[in-house]
Amino acid sequence: MIKKGGTVSEYISNSQQRKELLKGLIRDLHAGGDLQEIQARFGKLVGEVSAVEIAQMEQELISEGLPVEEVKKLCDVHVSVFQQGLQGETSPEMTPGHPVHTFKYENFAVGEVLSLLDEAIGALPDAGALARARVHAEQLAEVNQIYLRKENLLFPFLEKHGVSGPSAVMWATHDDIRAQLKAFRQAIQEGQAEQIRAIYGPLATAIRQMFYKEEHILYPTALKVLSDAEWLAIRKQSDEIGYCLVCPGDQWQPATAEAAELPVARTAYQAGGDEMIPLDTGALTREQINLLLTHLPVDVTLVDENDVVRFYSQTRERLFARTPAIIGRKVQNCHPPHSLVVVNRILDDFRSGKRDVAEFWIQMGDKFVHIRYFALRNPEGHYRGTIEVTQDIAPLRALEGERRLLQET
Repeated sequence: MIKKGGTVSEYISNSQQRKELLKGLIRDLHAGGDLQEIQARFGKLVGEVSAVEIAQMEQELISEGLPVEEVKKLCDVHVSVFQQGLQGETSPEMTPGHPVHTFKYENFAVGEVLSLLDEAIGALPDAGALARARVHAEQLAEVNQIYLRKENLLFPFLEKHGVSGPSAVMWATHDDIRAQLKAFRQAIQEGQAEQIRAIYGPLATAIRQMFYKEEHILYPTALKVLSDAEWLAIRKQSDEIGYCLVCPGDQWQPATAEAAELPVARTAYQAGGDEMIPLDTGALTREQINLLLTHLPVDVTLVDENDVVRFYSQTRERLFARTPAIIGRKVQNCHPPHSLVVVNRILDDFRSGKRDVAEFWIQMGDKFVHIRYFALRNPEGHYRGTIEVTQDIAPLRALEGERRLLQET
């Protein structure tokens, strides 16, 4: 906020100076400086700091070469250093239905679960306490829904405004919490009280610290840079991922009619140039569409609502013969007479709505071929054709165990 009597240029200059001071404090922390001494310098030199300035400072440090992992390691220390200044920022009151209100409502619900876990784990090895801990551990696992919505909705919109540093740092912390959650749930199943306590303490602390970072840094930053149209797009796409322990409200509406009418895909991505073909969730060039379809690890053939072959993918390893001559041909003429009964039954069932999928699998030499047919329907439910998808799944059937590391080629 520009102080009374001040100018915009003075405000920008002061903001830049504060960010440089913040960066200096963090560099001193990374160099092993004393936390209490740095906190005192913060209070004396910086005074007031905004959540946006902290987000920008972390991003600039990453841009200047400080590894994300290093920023993450001291992120909790950053928050403790800046906590005094952050306390002066009042979180805006949000209406139920706004994504930030939902995020905060979820944090409250997770906090309640943590309190229940505190009590249950404190009473171990009591059998009843262990049973309660098992129930609450499964509830706690839903915190991943918050992290998924941040990673796949909130962070992409922030990045379109050039705010990427906090996203990278928080995502790394999400993964740490996920690993801790997995170990915690395993310990709960095994029922070893000491192991449960050892894992739960750091996990609960990490989740609660994330609440603070979100509500005092991430959400205030997002509220200042995202438009109503972008928040509406986030809300509309949130259902696809899901929520943590709560059902979101529906009272919030964007301030302008224009924001409410803006298509969701357009708020997420603006197609650039005449070559781009707008799609429901993005835009691609003709070349990109061809590359996408020819590099899929499956053969795809599309038949329109009149049973005419309109497309097939030119993949590198074909399972069944296809040539350009079949384009425009009736699909019934592309099959031997003995299989027409099955072909027509599938198409008739798709057209009538009796079924949406049909699948077969056959052994072809050393290949195990999975053949699937899917009905194509528009948003109104009208039949618009069929796609055939074929794939040799013999290599997939042979997989065992896990591979989590990239192998050298």
